[in-house]
Amino acid sequence: MADLLQPDPVNNKVLILAGEASGDLHGSRLVTAMLRRRPELCFSGMGGRELAAAGVTLLFDSKKIAVVGLAEVISHLPDILAARKILRNAMRTERPALLILIDFPDFNLMLAKYARKLGIPVFYYITPQVWAWRSGRVKTIAARVDRIGVILPFEEGFFRSRGLDAEYVGHPLLDSVKSSIERNEFCTMHNIDPGSICIGLLPGSRTKEIANLLPTLLQSAMRLQQGRAGLKKMVFLIPLASSISEQEIRSNGLDEFGADLDIRLITDNTHDMMAACDAAVVVSGTVTLELALLNTPMVVVYKVSNATYRIGRMLVNRDLKYFSLVNLIAGKAIVTELLQDEVTPERIEEELNSILFDESRRNAMLRDLEQIRKRMGEAGASEKAADLALSLLQ
Repeated sequence: MADLLQPDPVNNKVLILAGEASGDLHGSRLVTAMLRRRPELCFSGMGGRELAAAGVTLLFDSKKIAVVGLAEVISHLPDILAARKILRNAMRTERPALLILIDFPDFNLMLAKYARKLGIPVFYYITPQVWAWRSGRVKTIAARVDRIGVILPFEEGFFRSRGLDAEYVGHPLLDSVKSSIERNEFCTMHNIDPGSICIGLLPGSRTKEIANLLPTLLQSAMRLQQGRAGLKKMVFLIPLASSISEQEIRSNGLDEFGADLDIRLITDNTHDMMAACDAAVVVSGTVTLELALLNTPMVVVYKVSNATYRIGRMLVNRDLKYFSLVNLIAGKAIVTELLQDEVTPERIEEELNSILFDESRRNAMLRDLEQIRKRMGEAGASEKAADLALSLLQ
């Protein structure tokens, strides 16, 4: 009888689900922050090396299902079904006190539905960009998630206006994006005359992005250099992502233009490279925020196959005015966006000329980038997200 009067032990089990490598990294930082506050918590779930290093018992390796594209999803369907079965069983048998989702929406929201059925609270950190495309998922999130931590300033108002308990925690980039050396030191390290004009060419980190964009960026670099002959020397900097080989860069224009342009491939300390640039041409994505935080003026480009573009146009929110995160956060066009057929050597050269040599335009963009940095707030996204997650445990 005495045992029956004892209170139930506190449930310290947390299940966390992350898909891609970025989610694994951000999830690991969240787990670390939560354990600092509640060291007795016991984490398990799906992820990769970063979550495992943070102390999470991996029930399934996310690499097996972190795929994109219909064909890839179909080919990995057995792994996806196996992951769902393992994680549903864990929820049913272990009854964790909390389920944490990190991005990876299609899979994660499927598991959130099962958690809701079992009465397990759900916290979503780094939500899908439903404000941009497939906006119908907002209703799904509202039905299956208790609280969300968003990483873009305008997302809080977007979700709250639709009845969700959302809070802006700051962007994880605020914790990591900074230059470690001064521009002159960077130039010395790479044997660049500090008086040169440094221009970043950032075509992306995927093979298709490189093929679609790099030849055009190099043509625009050639036009810019020829049009400004006799002025300061120009040096063009290309970051070499770990997912891209030097041969891919060479076969997509470097060998063709390398004899006429001073092109440097930068393999490490890419934030130092971005900060050293006087301007950059960059593919749309998170990297635009990195450049904004480093105070680098930019031209943003986006180009995919015509078939992909046509399908995308059907899925994108018709009310979306901009596609770059910088302009979306600002709520106005502070950087030029070139989309699809607008991505030409002539247009890119024109915009680079403007932000490099039109002092009024350049200063206006620099002032607006400063406002972006202020609007994004302070560092500490993981710590703030940890507070939100722990509030659901109390």
